[in-house]
Amino acid sequence: MTPRVGPRPLPLHLLSAAAAWSSASAGLPNLNGAWPSWSPNAPAELRDALASLPRSVLDASLGRTILANFDAFLTGLERYRAHPYRRALSDPPAAWAEGATSLLDHGGTGPLLVMVPSLINRGYVLDLAEENSLARWLSTEGLRVLRLEWGAPGADERGYDVAAYVLRLERALEALGEPVHLLGYCMGGLLTVAAAIRAPIRVRSLSLLAVPWDFHADAPDRARTLASIHAAMAPLLDRLGVMPLDLIQALFAWLDPLGSARKFSKFGAMPGDSAQAHAFVALEDWLNDGVELTPGVAADGMACWYGDNDPVHGRWQVDGEAIDARHVKARSLLLVPQGDRIVPPGSANALAAQLPDAAVISPPLGHIGMVVGSRARRATWEPLAKWLREGELG
Repeated sequence: MTPRVGPRPLPLHLLSAAAAWSSASAGLPNLNGAWPSWSPNAPAELRDALASLPRSVLDASLGRTILANFDAFLTGLERYRAHPYRRALSDPPAAWAEGATSLLDHGGTGPLLVMVPSLINRGYVLDLAEENSLARWLSTEGLRVLRLEWGAPGADERGYDVAAYVLRLERALEALGEPVHLLGYCMGGLLTVAAAIRAPIRVRSLSLLAVPWDFHADAPDRARTLASIHAAMAPLLDRLGVMPLDLIQALFAWLDPLGSARKFSKFGAMPGDSAQAHAFVALEDWLNDGVELTPGVAADGMACWYGDNDPVHGRWQVDGEAIDARHVKARSLLLVPQGDRIVPPGSANALAAQLPDAAVISPPLGHIGMVVGSRARRATWEPLAKWLREGELG
């Protein structure tokens, strides 16, 4: 069995951990005994205990800790890369296709629900495993479920920006021939908001899961930095014709440089044949199975959304039409996870504030855990299904 290549990009994750842990020595007591000046609220007993220890003892102790951290991280990496789990689910048949994009039919009876994922990650996070599939579960809850898979951009999509993908979504909805419930996850939610404004007759409701809207709500300086990064690399993306997956993953790693080290260290301590370990591997495989972005999509996301914060100001346009959330006619449900590091609650709540008819629930979960976590069914799946069926949360 071929070992996995992830987590991607592996050298960056290793270097980030090395840099962070190696720099810890800067926090050791300095020779004049003034440490820990960076933490004036440190307990007096801790300050006294550390001040009484020779620097050589502290150095040796810190060195052992750093080595132990690396060992735990590398153990988790090795066990993940050699783990026997492989996703065995086959995609359901396509009800519609255009270019690289397919609308997959999960079956079920009742009103149509179209699930729209992000353009960055593949949509099968909504159908991750037989026992952990929001799409399959909703198809047993009085809905006929269709899941959009955007696919990696091919020759048909090389010149696409986000607006072009919105137009493709609109063509898919038109082909279905009846109004649908639209569910948008993360970046996919922006596309569903645009479709609901532009084609209100085709949309019965909007379910918006961790959808960013105010890109400056949490860390505006970081958002503008992302736009600056794009400005620097835009000529390269134009020459390549795509934004490579490893570059996309590197930007996610930049948001939390030690995130990979923490999660793989934790994984390394799990029994390899446990359900928890299998769930970890399934999710990590999905994270490393993303797709490239077109230069136009990268420019929209990094420059116009993160840099200029266009959506919350109503400046984002699709085919010449401003996408102003206040013009959405469909009723909406927003799921805003409290522990989301990718889409901070303030960003998603800004969309709720603009939508005319919006309900909000805030599960105590993270960006991905709200969809596939062990508590997702009770915290998000069941309220979502009830709202879709009955129009209320209860």
